[in-house]
Amino acid sequence: MTTPGILIEAEDFDSYGGWLLDSQFETQMGSPYLLAHGLGRPVEDATTLIEVADPGEYEVFVRAKDWAPPHHPGRFTLSINGVTLDTEFGADGQDWAWRSAGKIALAKGEASLALHDLTGFDGRCDAIFLSQDGTVPPNAVDEASRAWRKALRGLPDQPLDAGDFDLVVVGGGVSGCAAALTAARLGQTVALIHDRPVLGGNASKEIGLMPRGTQGALLLELSQRTPDGDLAALSLLQAEPTASVFLEHRIIAAAREGDAIVSVDAVQAKGGVERRFKGAMFIDTSGVAMLGVLAGAETLFGREARSEYDEPYAPEVADDMHHGNTLFFRTRMADQPAPFPEVPWATEISKDYANLSGQLTKPGAENGPGPAASPNPDNATFQFSADPSQAWMMQFPATHYWEYGQWLDPYTSGELVRDYLMRALYGTFSNVKNLEPETYANLEFDWMAFVAAQGEFRRYKGDHVLTENDIRDHTRYNDMLVANDGFFCIHCAWNPGEGKYDFRLKDWIMDVRDQQPYGIPFRCLYSANIDNLMMAGKHISVTHVAGSSVKLMGNGAQHGVATAAAAFLCNQYGTTPRGLYDEHLDELIALVDKLSGHDHQGAGPGGRKFVATPG
Repeated sequence: MTTPGILIEAEDFDSYGGWLLDSQFETQMGSPYLLAHGLGRPVEDATTLIEVADPGEYEVFVRAKDWAPPHHPGRFTLSINGVTLDTEFGADGQDWAWRSAGKIALAKGEASLALHDLTGFDGRCDAIFLSQDGTVPPNAVDEASRAWRKALRGLPDQPLDAGDFDLVVVGGGVSGCAAALTAARLGQTVALIHDRPVLGGNASKEIGLMPRGTQGALLLELSQRTPDGDLAALSLLQAEPTASVFLEHRIIAAAREGDAIVSVDAVQAKGGVERRFKGAMFIDTSGVAMLGVLAGAETLFGREARSEYDEPYAPEVADDMHHGNTLFFRTRMADQPAPFPEVPWATEISKDYANLSGQLTKPGAENGPGPAASPNPDNATFQFSADPSQAWMMQFPATHYWEYGQWLDPYTSGELVRDYLMRALYGTFSNVKNLEPETYANLEFDWMAFVAAQGEFRRYKGDHVLTENDIRDHTRYNDMLVANDGFFCIHCAWNPGEGKYDFRLKDWIMDVRDQQPYGIPFRCLYSANIDNLMMAGKHISVTHVAGSSVKLMGNGAQHGVATAAAAFLCNQYGTTPRGLYDEHLDELIALVDKLSGHDHQGAGPGGRKFVATPG
């Protein structure tokens, strides 16, 4: 019987060779893909074997992307049974699209495929379709195209049952690991769903930031690093019999009954299998409020106007500016000359920028120096102050100066933002080498992340919205669960069309306040309109300005502990977080204090010390 064709998803290749699996943007472009991230050196072929059941002539389609036209830096070819097709993919000026490479005769039996990178500059392949009956693959990203792919891969229409849990935690960053580990140690059955292959989020070895903020005992335990930079979080969770960790699973849907979530669906990057997770309680620690977006939770976005909360750092007029994404990198001096190709496709604005200071020297060690063939020409200022009216300014090598996307939709523009930052880095690196060729003949990239550190997305609206003044004045509330620490860290972007180097920040405000911890009310940790949904991390119920301090990962770990304790008590009493606030607040405070290793009056390892409101 003749079949419509054979679909080969790139993520299902037998060997990736030197290519990398990139599943960050599948919601927008339709699928994970393979990325030839060779930093200017072509990577080893990705290879696979397929079974051809029906011999005959097949038209070959490849879904690829030309990510920087018209120069086409990400070109690659496809070989079938050792024969390289004439077409170079990633060279047609198109965004993600299927392209025909002509027809080929295939015999019954096994056939070999190989992706051959031509440049080392981030070529990308989503899938290959061998069409036998004239079928042209659908390019739209919609339910119909997903169903078409599922059918050709032999995947079921409905998600597999992943189980019923006391608690489902979405997001395996520091706050999610803290929540899952705390709940498991309380005896709860926990599913931790994370969309990356390693835990830690912005602290993971993929990105490498150190968790600043309140340094609680649990954070210190789970953030210990192995020699390769990985966190101890996974091994700790795997040691808990009631905890289940689902890596490389991205949530794609949430089901509600009334005002409560009953389940979430997640798709696995490799293989495309969808699973359904049922739960009594849910905690969103994704950092992007993804569960809330899918479930219809009330959220906040951008900068509030000063008139809304009377915040000194708020702008006069509200807007959609938010903290952007950051791409970290590291260079080194090799033992011999390290040539680097011309990069005419680098961002126009980076072509006269030749300063690579602000490197991530190793996981957990940021803001390192770097080679420079020119001074920092954008004159971004770093404002350091305990009083906004008395700021003094300085410059230092800062990783977060490399930031972009502050005016773009963070949910739909992630790949564009990441690619823009890569182009800026490649161009800057080339400038350093070309301006001082003798000094930097041996300079090469040691590492460049292909996963950007995520900035600010939507934030939840809870029963209370924490403000700059709450933090600055140490406003006391009866439901303060944990202490947070840290400065106001406000990233100031160039206005659209204003800055020459818009891959760099205009200003960076760090206001250390009085350097005293402040309290987080429980009402900031649960959704205002979803009964069984809580949140931990930078997207709790805060304003943009307050979030610039709360966002620190150590702070998020404290939210994780508190929400896990609340989930435990909600399940014990059959109530909601709001019901817990109304009826069992003292018990919740006592449990969080116990878990954090201190009493209500003191300040122990969890840092629960609140400063009284002045006067």
